[in-house]
Amino acid sequence: MLSDRIRTMGAVQWLSLFGMILAAWVALYLLAVPTELRSLSRIYGADFWAALCTVTLDGAGYLNATLMWALMAAAMMLPTALPAFATHDDLGRQTGVRFAPLIAGYVVVWLGFALLAAGLQLLLFRFGLISAIGDSLSVWLTAMLLLAAGLYQFSPVKEACLAKCRQPLTFFMQHWDEGPWRNGLRLGLICLGCCWALMLLAFVGGVMNLAFMGMATLIMVVEKMPMIGRIVTRPLGILLVLGSFAVMLRAI
Repeated sequence: MLSDRIRTMGAVQWLSLFGMILAAWVALYLLAVPTELRSLSRIYGADFWAALCTVTLDGAGYLNATLMWALMAAAMMLPTALPAFATHDDLGRQTGVRFAPLIAGYVVVWLGFALLAAGLQLLLFRFGLISAIGDSLSVWLTAMLLLAAGLYQFSPVKEACLAKCRQPLTFFMQHWDEGPWRNGLRLGLICLGCCWALMLLAFVGGVMNLAFMGMATLIMVVEKMPMIGRIVTRPLGILLVLGSFAVMLRAI
């Protein structure tokens, strides 16, 4: 009876997790900014988009931006952590450790990222470096974001974080006694260490741009795969650095 109850609870938790991911993507789809309207927003500025999903330099604008980044984090980052969640769930079924606190800790970290990213978005908007809908208006901002993301692909910090994401069983065995909540926080921080620079490329690809979000999610999922990921990370860094130089050359 106890084993049946554990299996039922596990099924509910997994359905809830997939429901969260699906709901985030549906919300992003409904809020997504069409390409033609992105072009118009660059021409007419913030006033054109004020009636829709724009960011303004006030509390409401910060709240809107935070919501957008939180949805992006849920839609893009939760899928990348599914292998780690599955590993924890398997271990938890054997030891009676709950699964939900792990997800909660993970989500808290990315909510913190959403708060910081929203603040950065308002700061860049204040200085006229991005449009009201979060697209870069500065060639040099675009180049610097691409360069930073490209160089970070070669950093020891990213490599260390990816190594843990690619071996979730080893990671959880090392920290199992700390409990699911703290492990969720730890896992979230490790994923943040892997992906923050790629997430900030949303200012280049377009905040709330579904094409960018889908491509970035796929890249981040592949990067965390044990075998394929190792041959993707550095070539991706080279492409990003070359893209940065290409943008700079066009600006000269």
